[in-house]
Amino acid sequence: MNDIVIDTHNISRIYNPYTIPVYAIKNVHLHLRRGEFAALVGPSGSGKTTLLNLIGGLDKPDEGQIMINGTDITSLSPSALINFRLNNIGFVFQSFNLIPVLTARENAEFIMLLQGRNKKEREERITQLFKQIGLADKMNRRPSELSGGEQQRVAVARALASKPQFILADEPTANLDSKSASVLLDIMYKLNKEENITFLFSTHDQRVIDRARRVITLVDGQISSDTNIIDTSLPH
Repeated sequence: MNDIVIDTHNISRIYNPYTIPVYAIKNVHLHLRRGEFAALVGPSGSGKTTLLNLIGGLDKPDEGQIMINGTDITSLSPSALINFRLNNIGFVFQSFNLIPVLTARENAEFIMLLQGRNKKEREERITQLFKQIGLADKMNRRPSELSGGEQQRVAVARALASKPQFILADEPTANLDSKSASVLLDIMYKLNKEENITFLFSTHDQRVIDRARRVITLVDGQISSDTNIIDTSLPH
């Protein structure tokens, strides 16, 4: 069981509980193992982002339990939950969410500053990550000087900087052109395969779905199918 990083037990998120209850998520039970490259798919309003927010501790379920690497995050106090997210979960959003007055390097290392990491450790980690995302020559540029695809790659570096248990990516390619999306997916796929980094995407993008090795379909807040995909690029 040690390889299970995400384990949700019959979680539900209910809106209007005292009038006409609406289930955004209903009785979802989901395991995600270390090293998975999984996509949450489904129509708009199916609950993908809600489920991602619950797993990431950005929202709290009305029912059920969420275990992250053996820790029940639903029982944590608000301050303990903030600290847990800081040290265990990486986020990538479709809108990049970079701080405009900071350089790419400063954006990526910001979470490490919050963690209290020393300067040498920050410099080594960020330099390594920018080489991996192919932006070693643009570390000192501000977001306005980078393309959308480059900004999203910086967002990936920021998500990875703290060495989280896994990455939650909410529609990470939604604002990118085809070439930028392909480059970004290549980088994340390589990180997944070579470093065993776990990714869980919420997506409508067929390019992401085609890369996923597990596709989890949500309909009306419930898992309607959960399919493992054979990775033909791996040796047999």
